[in-house]
Amino acid sequence: MQFTIIKGKTTVAVNLAAALSKKGKRVLLIDIDSQANTTFATGLIKFQFDEDDDLREQNVSCLLESSDFNFIPEIMRQSHFFNNPEIDVVPSHINLIDKQDTLTRIGVSKSRLILKLKNVENNYDVVIIDTPPSRDYYAEVALIASDYLIIPSDLKPFANQGLPTVKNFLKQINEFRELMGKLPIKIIGVLASKISTNPKFLQYTFPKQRSVISERYELPLMKAVIYDRTSLSECMNNTITVGDLEYPDPKSVIKYAESKTNAQQSAMEFEMLAKEVLEEIGVN
Repeated sequence: MQFTIIKGKTTVAVNLAAALSKKGKRVLLIDIDSQANTTFATGLIKFQFDEDDDLREQNVSCLLESSDFNFIPEIMRQSHFFNNPEIDVVPSHINLIDKQDTLTRIGVSKSRLILKLKNVENNYDVVIIDTPPSRDYYAEVALIASDYLIIPSDLKPFANQGLPTVKNFLKQINEFRELMGKLPIKIIGVLASKISTNPKFLQYTFPKQRSVISERYELPLMKAVIYDRTSLSECMNNTITVGDLEYPDPKSVIKYAESKTNAQQSAMEFEMLAKEVLEEIGVN
C-alpha cells in the first residue's frame, strides 16, 4: 500500500481522492488538520449545534492516543453525498488543538499512525493525508507515516519562500524515519494549483514561475496543473435546504461535473493528476 501526503491544500486532497476513486482505486482520506477542512469538504459536518457534534469523540486524534484501541475501521466514516462512490474518511476536529500538548509529550504517539495504517494495508490502494500547513506535531505524524509527498503551491513568490522551510522540515523527519528503519520520503513534486487561466499570464509569467521551482529551489515539478476555476469553489460551497435550515452539501468536482458542464475541465485536470500520481507511486 502507498501513502501520499497532500500538504496544506484541502481542495487538492479531496478531489484527488475522488479522481482516484473514479479510477477504481480504494482510497482512504485522512484529515489531520485541526481546521477540519477535509472533514467539512467531504460532507461529514452536517450538524448545526454543538450537542449534535458526533465527531468530538471519534476523530483522527483517537488513533494516536493508544496502540491498543481506537483503530481505523472504528473511527473511519464514509463521505456523505460527496462522491460516487463515496470515500472512506478519517475525520478531524477542532479539539486536536487541545490534545496536541498531551500527545506531544508521548513520544511513541508519533509512530502510532504507522501501526494503525499497517492494520488496514490490504483494504486500500492509496492513503491520502491532508496535513496542516504549519510545522506542528500533526504534520510530523503525517510525514513520518508517509512514503510520498505532494506540495501544492500557487508558485507565487510568497509561497515559494516557504519551500526551504519544507525541505528543512523533511530533513528532520527523514532523520527520525531512518531511526525507525524507514526510507526517506519521496517528493513526487510541487503541484501548481490555483493557477490563473489568463492567457497572457500563462504565456509569459507562468513558465518563469515553473522554472524557479527546479532551478532555485531544486524541487521536482509535477506535470499536472490545477487551474483556478469558479467550479472548484462552487462544488465545495454547495448547499441544500431542509425545512427552514440550510445545510452544507459539498461535492467533489468529479461528482459536480456529472451535472455541471462548467466543472468538466476541472474534473479532467484532477483525473490527469490522479494518473500522474499512480504512475509515480507504481500503482496500476
